Amino acid sequence: MPSSPCNAVRGNHDSRAGLASQDEPAGIPPRVLAAEVGNWSAVAAGFDPATPAAVVSAGRITAVTPAAAAAGIRPGMRRRQAQTECPVLELAEHDPDLDARCFAPVVAALEDLTPRVEVLAPGCCVVATRGPSRYYGGDEALAELAHRTVTEVLATGAYDPASSVSVGIADGLFAAGMAGRAALARTPSTPVLVVPPGSSAEFLGGLPLGTLAEECSLLTGCAADGTTDDLLSMLWQLGLRTLGDLAALPVGDLVGRFGTQGEWMHALASGRDPRLSQPAAAHPDLSVETEIDPPADRLDTVAFAAKSLADQLDAQLAREGQALVCVEISAETEHGETCSGRWRHGFRFSPPDLVDRVRWQLDGWRSAKGKNSPTGGVSFIRLRAVETLPDEGRQLGFWGGQSEADERAERALQRVQTLVGFDGVTVGRLGSGRRFADLEQRLPFGTAGPLGTGASSTAGPLGTGASDPAPPWPGRLGAPAPAEVLAEPEPLVVLDANGDPVGVSGRAQASAPPAVLRRADGRTSRIAAWAGPWPLEERWWSTRSRRQARFQLVLDDGTAHLCAVESGRWQREATYD
Repeated sequence: MPSSPCNAVRGNHDSRAGLASQDEPAGIPPRVLAAEVGNWSAVAAGFDPATPAAVVSAGRITAVTPAAAAAGIRPGMRRRQAQTECPVLELAEHDPDLDARCFAPVVAALEDLTPRVEVLAPGCCVVATRGPSRYYGGDEALAELAHRTVTEVLATGAYDPASSVSVGIADGLFAAGMAGRAALARTPSTPVLVVPPGSSAEFLGGLPLGTLAEECSLLTGCAADGTTDDLLSMLWQLGLRTLGDLAALPVGDLVGRFGTQGEWMHALASGRDPRLSQPAAAHPDLSVETEIDPPADRLDTVAFAAKSLADQLDAQLAREGQALVCVEISAETEHGETCSGRWRHGFRFSPPDLVDRVRWQLDGWRSAKGKNSPTGGVSFIRLRAVETLPDEGRQLGFWGGQSEADERAERALQRVQTLVGFDGVTVGRLGSGRRFADLEQRLPFGTAGPLGTGASSTAGPLGTGASDPAPPWPGRLGAPAPAEVLAEPEPLVVLDANGDPVGVSGRAQASAPPAVLRRADGRTSRIAAWAGPWPLEERWWSTRSRRQARFQLVLDDGTAHLCAVESGRWQREATYD
């Protein structure tokens, strides 16, 4: 049987190769198995499948439970639209660290079956089938074994995985992933599909053109910045309905009109996965590593070291004109425990992507229960390029992608950080708490993703995760969040229609409807509408306890504010857009 995924770090790596290393005829992608758990973020969040619930990121739905799907909720919907469609919908903010941590046992179970499992993203992993298929008696037997293995791992939780786990085998990563999704849609009871060798183009030809939409960007490798869906909309208007229609077009016409993106999509539709059908370069000697002294117990410290390694590896590959598509991450603790794992990107790794994978892998390693679980701080990290492709650049949207100015700013901040220390340069990120003022946290630069992104990171002890805004906070107001939160609340006076101050009783009852708001400079405004009060009591057991009641007030000039009364004194805490 294959060895465990956590193995010796400092051995010979030359014999390990990626998906594209198989000896396939030129132009034909290698055989790939893709195992995917649909709506993985909803699974990892622990939602009951019978409860309408969804995961939200940047105001849009990213994953749903079966009950939510039955109620008409779909990924890509705006939060407000989803709540209108299903008023009882439960929502949780997306937590990539939680996704990766919960998916680690699935990866470990598959690596007990076959080595070199490569994780595309939490919820989806791929593996070359050439050796394992021969060992287990064919593609069909391997696919069924992989499906059974993933299902058994997930069955230990409250979520029923039988309706969401899919496995596909085909020529190429894209065709394998779509085979699994097609099997899940056609036969949910047995979501396993093996496309015969050489038949991937025929299989893909019957799929709708929307298969290349941005919701499938994990499998297609296309940018999820709006340009893909715009291109598909244009092709639809031209009368194309299936991938077969797209593949029938002359590739030169697509390149002339849509550039490299059109060429990429034509290759996918034709069954020629551009990431695997061209010769891939493996660099057994192209690796970067570092000793961490003293050993790091905190994940943010490890991530900072990994960022330096990621920048070094990216610079080396750039000098060779290569783009990294598969990386092996190895780590070792001061007590000798080791862990090694592979991660594959749908398009190309950037340094922030690599830092995320390091953080996810170490977080999952720490959370796993086993004899090889870490008992000390991380003392060694290595990043090794397993598979690269010629770097042909990226065609970004007019407003899409990270600009050169962003990259220059990052490099400048990195230089400042070397002068003032790791904690001397900070960036904001979403925190947690009952008050809107608690939702902003400051983290050292380099642990919160690239400039302009909302990427989160773990700043706590290794494996504990960052503070999470998703768990319930009794007393916290729901969405929408205010556009401006005051650093220092503005004192106010709120009066009723008779000119008397409005107060709130111990039973959270307003003494009278608020009618007039008076500011400290004497200006007054009529209150056109109001909602509340919502009581909030914190640290009732302590001498620092606080008790207040909050109101949402809409003034006659159309502005809306979050105001609070505490010990009889009113104040404005935030303003809505």
